[in-house]
Amino acid sequence: MSTPAAATPDRRSLVKAFVASLSGTSLEWYDFAVYSAAAALVFPQLFFPGSDPLTGTLLAFSTYAVGYVSRPLGGFVFGRLGDVIGRKQVLVLTLTLIGVATFLIGLLPSYATIGVAAPIILVLLRFAQGVGVGGEWGGAVLLSSEFGDPAKRGFWSSAAQIGPPAGNLMSNGVLALLTATLSDAAFASWGWRVAFLLSGLLVAFGLWIRLKLEDTPVFRAIQEHGDRAEAPIKEVFRTERRGLVAGVLSRIGPDVTYALFTVFVLSYGTTHGFSRSQVLTATLVGAAFQLVGIPAAGALSDRINRRLVYALAAAGGAVWPFVFFPVISGGSTVMLVVGVVVGLMFHSLMYGPQAAFIIEQFSPRLRYTGSSLAYTIAGILGGAVAPLAFTALIGRFGSWVPVAVYVAVACVVSIGGLLLGRDPDRAEDEAYLARGVTPRAEPAV
Repeated sequence: MSTPAAATPDRRSLVKAFVASLSGTSLEWYDFAVYSAAAALVFPQLFFPGSDPLTGTLLAFSTYAVGYVSRPLGGFVFGRLGDVIGRKQVLVLTLTLIGVATFLIGLLPSYATIGVAAPIILVLLRFAQGVGVGGEWGGAVLLSSEFGDPAKRGFWSSAAQIGPPAGNLMSNGVLALLTATLSDAAFASWGWRVAFLLSGLLVAFGLWIRLKLEDTPVFRAIQEHGDRAEAPIKEVFRTERRGLVAGVLSRIGPDVTYALFTVFVLSYGTTHGFSRSQVLTATLVGAAFQLVGIPAAGALSDRINRRLVYALAAAGGAVWPFVFFPVISGGSTVMLVVGVVVGLMFHSLMYGPQAAFIIEQFSPRLRYTGSSLAYTIAGILGGAVAPLAFTALIGRFGSWVPVAVYVAVACVVSIGGLLLGRDPDRAEDEAYLARGVTPRAEPAV
């Protein structure tokens, strides 16, 4: 059954949806990545003074983890709203929430100025960031994929997946420029704040893009024909539990892999013979490769079985840490860059197909809720605890081997989720699109 021409969006709407999804998640992950880098580089000294270096790093990464722990709340609240009031309206709310929280972090006084209130406020703002991200991802994925051809869902849904490396590229680029042009004292005093304050301009641009876009044809068809879920959270847990479990497990490996090569590598590298700028450069180059690798992997999964592409990448991701740590032990900057790039390419091959795989586990009327819950619950089990676990393992055993084992186990868990999941059923979207939707005027620019 093919999608009727009347229901197929024009090329301009499709491109706008892709850009809206890409730009919004890129801006939000810029905010998130700036925080991640600052947690490794400056927060231990500014907000947790008086602790030994290891404890300070653990405390800083604990605030990093809060952003993951709060994601399920965003998934519950905004995921439900996305299936009830629409994808677009929720995405405007999530972008605003993250942008305001990030801007305020840039203005937050240090522990030396306001005492214990500083780390408390930092945790609260980090919590708000996580709530926003928890509601953002599912909607951004649906925004691009539900405007696109279901047969090319791997590629179109990868727009949101490009957000993390694009945000990481922007944030580390800004931080690298600041660290290269400022003294250590100036960077620690005020330079790091510049990266946070820039989010105000970036969020304004993202809102401008999203406010011009209509909601997706699939959601409008669901809405016009009275098929909206009244209690989507309850329905997901009652009728689509297998898809939820598959989505959660599939995400753990990529989350842990990403935490290793973009977050933990900052603290590990700077304590094992590399300068701050060398490590930031490695993550910057890795992120640049991901800008191409992620959509290419999504497109590949449209041509080859999606679960197979994902599983092979997870197997590679399980093995690579056992190569990475030995090759960087000699202190070679080139090997550091190569090691991070290869690690992030394995992540790209998992992350590119991931969005399509997860939303395909749920029926269209429950997609925002189901995919948001899968994304956020997995974030706690994967990305939230990984930097803390890596740091604790290094401190306890004094060796990288337990860290590599941790990553390998996480990737094997993801393979289990892929085996539990299902292949796409394109007829689900086509059935809604076949009903048609009432044409609407193009929003004013």
